[in-house]
Order: sequence, then structure tokens, then C-alpha cells
Amino acid sequence: MEKRVVFRSGWLPWALLGPQLAIVLVFFYWPAAQALFQSVFIQDAFGGNLEFVGLENFATLFADPLYLNSIKVTAVFSLSASVLGLVLSLVLAYFADRAVRGKLLLRTLLIWPYAVAWAIAGVLWMFLFNPTLGIVTHWLRGAGITWNHVLDGDQAMILIILATVWKQISYNFIFFLAGLQSIPRSVIEAAAIDGAGAWRTFRSIIFPLLSPTTFFLFVVNVVYVFFDTFAIVDAATSGGPANATEILVYKVYNDGFKGLDLGGSAAQSVVLMTVVVLLTFVQFRYVEKKVQY
Repeated sequence: MEKRVVFRSGWLPWALLGPQLAIVLVFFYWPAAQALFQSVFIQDAFGGNLEFVGLENFATLFADPLYLNSIKVTAVFSLSASVLGLVLSLVLAYFADRAVRGKLLLRTLLIWPYAVAWAIAGVLWMFLFNPTLGIVTHWLRGAGITWNHVLDGDQAMILIILATVWKQISYNFIFFLAGLQSIPRSVIEAAAIDGAGAWRTFRSIIFPLLSPTTFFLFVVNVVYVFFDTFAIVDAATSGGPANATEILVYKVYNDGFKGLDLGGSAAQSVVLMTVVVLLTFVQFRYVEKKVQY
């Protein structure tokens, strides 16, 4: 028989949910409503004079080649960072789970990057790849590779992808490691008795059993890449060179706070929010069908 918690008073559940509901209302629904309101107006930099323009801000966005370029940059960045981060995290978790010596130390070192703030991660990688003083740049120069992400847009994109993957890899690692440890050893031992090699065991048994964890992390990583990477882009490249790393969330800031186009910036926020909601819907609608619970 299913056990359920029954509250004797009707107000207690709402009192327990109250703080969380207040946070969601204040920090999500209220800003979202403000963005929707501002997106159909043109206003001055101080928000004093409002002029209703309907969908004109949205029409202007999709006619702007810089905004279309930002969509392409975001697509490349989000897909590369999400896939690369998940693959590397799974590989590290797999070997950490099989490690015999130094297992605790290895897991601790792999978790540490998650404690670093996004802005600090951006600054750290910016210094490592500094065109004149960076230690990684020095190694690359010794290997005959010229690195200057300040002038090369492709190198700047590689830089923010690496910084994002390094920052997010710890979060993915924790969940993948927990998923690997929940797999019964008897199943893996039975596969070994049947003659399955390490790769066949991973492909046919371990990875399918990890599909719920992989699906959850894929959804979370896509949302993180779209929103939380603002600090990395701002600290490492500032959207440059020549808008090569100006992802959507950074363009919202650039046009709204630097360009003082509040209406256009609000319209960009609405588009960004819609894109993330649609991507999440597609993931749950189609990708989840391949998940084996």
C-alpha cells in the first residue's frame, strides 16, 4: 500500500512551500513578465517615456545580421560545450569508478572546479591562453601553433568552450559517478563471464543503464550553456573578436546595458527564453523516448 503524508492543517503545506514559491515568483515570473511587457515598447535609457510598437522589436531583431550571427554562434557553442562536457565527464567517471589506488584523491580533484565561480573560470582560462604571457600559449608556440584568440574568432570560440567544459565537468562527473556506482556489479560480472569485452560491456550494458542520468544532464547542460556562461564570455572574450563569441545571453546584456536599447534587449530575452523552453520540450518529447528507466 502506498504511504502518503497527510497534513492535519490546510495552511502548513502552503507555509512550507511559501519561501520557494516566493523565490520563483520574484526571481523568475516577475522578471519574465517585465521582459514581455518591455518587449512591445520602445523606451528611453532611463525607462521614462514608453511608446507601444507591438512586434516591431522582434521584426527588427530577425532582420539584424548581427543577431542572426549571434544565434549561429550560440548554436555552435551550446552543442559543442554540452556534448564535449558530457563525453569527457563520462570518461572520467568511468575510470574513476574503476580506479584502485588514489580513488578518493582523484574524485576530490575532479570535483574541485565546480567550486570556482564562472567569472573566475573565465579569467583563469583567459590568462592561461594569453597571447603573450599565457603558459598554454607558450607550449602551443613551442609546438608550432600560433595562438591569439584576441584576433582569431575560431580560437576565441575554442577558448570559451574549453572554459565552459572545465567548469561544468565536475557537476556532470558527480552524477555519472553516482550512476555508475548504482549499477549492480553482478550484471557486469555476468557480462564478463559471457565473454563481453570492456567496450561491449560499456556499450550494451553500462551506457543504457546510465541513460536516465545522461538525459537529465543533457537537459541541465543545455540550460546552463544558454544562461550561466555569460560570465565566462564576459571575462574571457567580451563577445569578440568581431562578435565571434557573442552568444545570445551576452548580446542581451550588450544591447540592453551598453547600447541602452531596452525594448530590443527585452525582445531578445523573450526569444532566448522561448528557445530554451522549446529545446527542453523537444528533449522531453523525443529524446526521452530513448531513455531506459
